Amino acid sequence: MEPLHGELVTLVPVTAEHVSDLRRIGETPPVRARWGEFGPQWPFDETEVTCYTVLVAGTVRGFVQYGEENDPDYRHAAIDIFLDPEVHGRGIGRDTVRTVARHLLRDRGHHRLVIDPAADNEAAIRCYEAVGFRRVGIMRDYERNPDGSGWHDGVLMDLLVHDLR
Repeated sequence: MEPLHGELVTLVPVTAEHVSDLRRIGETPPVRARWGEFGPQWPFDETEVTCYTVLVAGTVRGFVQYGEENDPDYRHAAIDIFLDPEVHGRGIGRDTVRTVARHLLRDRGHHRLVIDPAADNEAAIRCYEAVGFRRVGIMRDYERNPDGSGWHDGVLMDLLVHDLR
């Protein structure tokens, strides 16, 4: 995997040297509220996804991953992301999502991408819409709450190759 370069970010394959910084970011209240606790093998426990560390000026600032459905009749990719709250509101999320989307559409040959934020995560939804994702619909009781207390709705969003901004 080669690094991916955006305007503000460089995405590099996750290595063991990134894990402590990524776990520190994962322990911040805003990230933990969305992602929950990481298992002991994270981020190397999911072999079906491709994981990148988000670097800003050489500093670890987040994590982004994608998974691919390669059945030719349903071929698409899905993206997940978290960023250090210290860089929220600076365009880092938009640049990260745009950089991954460009890679998936241009380099990996996908024509459609999906992302599925929690329905109450308006900041994330605005970020994804700025890149070109569109709301498809609400997925009711879609995801278990990170604390295990119940379920919450998600928003299915997709981006077609000609929608990328």
